[in-house]
Amino acid sequence: MKKAPNPIDKHVGSRVRMRRMLVGMSQEKLGDALGLTFQQVQKYEKGTNRIGASRLQQISKVLGVPVEFFFDGAPHADAAHVNGEGFAETPAAAYVSDFLATSEGVQLTKAFVRIKDPKLRRRIIDLVATIAGDDEQASG
Repeated sequence: MKKAPNPIDKHVGSRVRMRRMLVGMSQEKLGDALGLTFQQVQKYEKGTNRIGASRLQQISKVLGVPVEFFFDGAPHADAAHVNGEGFAETPAAAYVSDFLATSEGVQLTKAFVRIKDPKLRRRIIDLVATIAGDDEQASG
């Protein structure tokens, strides 16, 4: 039976993927910088293979972020244990990190933050919420 990836490993991997995409680096290029194949980078990003401490330090230097970046928003054992969910991520944290780990999420985020007019940004949020059928968000 195949063992499911640890939620922390998945989270750290998704943060590696998100940062790699934000800086416009391919899996192959990151692999080259680390002395790995792009397949190994894929396994790290999916959480299939655990990233060791020294490797995570290496990745943080290549991607230009502190090691702590990869743990931001990680599921916490204490809070999850209290409500009986193990290491489960909160639904909000999961869909945000899943979205930001996609190329569309990165492209949309990069473009959106370049919009300087706050009213225009609000109108875009309202438009997207309306298209998505989320009338509550559009009016908020």
